[in-house]
Amino acid sequence: MTFITTWAKQGKKYRPLISELIKRDLKVKYRRSFLGYLWSLLNPLLMMTIMTLVFSTVFRFDIQNFPLYLICGQTLYSFFNESTNIAMYSITSNAPLIKKVYIPKFIFPISRVLSCFVTTSFSFLAIIIVMIFTKTPITIYFPLIIFPLLFLLLFASGIGMILSALAVYFQDITHLYSVLTLAWMYLTPIFYPVEAVPEFVKNIIYCNPLYHYIEMFRCFVLNGCMPDAQLWLWSVLSSSISLVLGVLIFNKLQKNFILHI
Repeated sequence: MTFITTWAKQGKKYRPLISELIKRDLKVKYRRSFLGYLWSLLNPLLMMTIMTLVFSTVFRFDIQNFPLYLICGQTLYSFFNESTNIAMYSITSNAPLIKKVYIPKFIFPISRVLSCFVTTSFSFLAIIIVMIFTKTPITIYFPLIIFPLLFLLLFASGIGMILSALAVYFQDITHLYSVLTLAWMYLTPIFYPVEAVPEFVKNIIYCNPLYHYIEMFRCFVLNGCMPDAQLWLWSVLSSSISLVLGVLIFNKLQKNFILHI
């Protein structure tokens, strides 16, 4: 896999360009917005408030500290959903630039995922606010949230590269993915406990990588404990497999991008 070494060198060489692309995405996202980056804080708080009211009155689940449980799952899923969706359009939307100058094409989906990661980082302040409001102690395990976030970043990068490559050849993937993410959301225990679903659904959820990242994140934030070895193993494997598959598929398909964009 010599091309992986080549990609690593190119990534280091084009680091300033990646930084500029991330800044551009951030500026475009909050252009003409009065509150700007503050929406990264307000949006998860508002969504959490609405969903807490709905699921605490209409659908009752026996979940201790439901607001914090909800915002943890909601924040991580929102990052994955948004980052992979915008990464999917990263090659086609940059077609004019790709046709004019040589730029390693993997930079485009990766920069989109990283820009989403930056905006999501503002949402962690919302989580801390909820922890203070619900009187949840910040334990020594809290700094370890970097691990599930890193696993999720790698997983989203792999999926983003696959989607961006497929979208060049198959435009229908953009419509199919919206349906897939909807199903993916309901198969991720964001607003319900995994114990509330039938056994056969549990088996599907346990194969869902997002479940493992969110559960690990909740262990550090909500429960103040260390996840078991199985959770670590699933998280490492799923993020590694996603990234490797993303690199392989993107490298295979990028050769004919110029003919289809």
